[in-house]
Amino acid sequence: MIGENLDQYVGLTVVGFEADTGEEPPAGPVAWKVASEYDAERFGDIWKRFCATVDTAGVTALVIGYWGASYDEHADYPVPHLVESAASFPNLRSIFFGDLTYMESEISWIEHGDITPLLRAFPKLERLDVRGASDLILEPVASEALKVLRFESGGLGSDIVEAVAASDLPNLEHLDLWLGTPHYGGDATVAHLAPILSGERLPSLRHLGLEDSEIQDEIAEAVASAPVVARLESLSLAMGTLTDRGAEALLAGQPLTHLRKLDLHHHFISAPLQERIRTALPGVDIALEFAPRDDPYIEVSE
Repeated sequence: MIGENLDQYVGLTVVGFEADTGEEPPAGPVAWKVASEYDAERFGDIWKRFCATVDTAGVTALVIGYWGASYDEHADYPVPHLVESAASFPNLRSIFFGDLTYMESEISWIEHGDITPLLRAFPKLERLDVRGASDLILEPVASEALKVLRFESGGLGSDIVEAVAASDLPNLEHLDLWLGTPHYGGDATVAHLAPILSGERLPSLRHLGLEDSEIQDEIAEAVASAPVVARLESLSLAMGTLTDRGAEALLAGQPLTHLRKLDLHHHFISAPLQERIRTALPGVDIALEFAPRDDPYIEVSE
């Protein structure tokens, strides 16, 4: 459950666009947020005012908030508007797409469309964060600029995982996939993750997060022998249903002592196994905060 909107993004203060306040735009670089509200003005109209008001050539980071849903007659998916205006944003490098809290929409109810044109319209984009995955479409893309790619969801479709795996991203350093539950479309299996775990198409990858999964033990077993791990600086198998089975696989697999950070928070690992992990990785920053319930569940679903 996402309870708070972003107040910082890529080291910049998030500032919501409000054209009719009469206030001067803030001095210095900020991450501008553009959003509509339920049953109110369409996103496209707000976006036009934003482009006419702000010096878009100076915008380096954008946060896109609420744009409506199928039950809202004012729903208006932002991607076409951003693509149409791409030439006005020559210095845009980072986009957070879907900064919504559960009060605006549960993460698994955030309704998307085709996000592929966004990456094609902004070839210099270095970071893309996407929250929500319902009806999300992504085709394989090529980008030499993209360094960070993150998908936050309660259920990430195998088609999205396959598209990421088939993309040409030679300089991608950071990849996060919240895989979620099949109940909300999270049907990716270890087989779908295999091309990512091979690392063949991701020569620059330094952080990999395969998180929030109901098959976290199976993922841990695959990670234990995955070629990509040797080049990582940080690894996250957090937020899912990781148990002693997965922990044993990690301990028995390839060395992880080269990692700077290992994030396993929200787990279901017994105390003895937790201690074995700490002992085996004395120089690694390990996050082992346990889940608040005994019965395995993922941290973010609905």
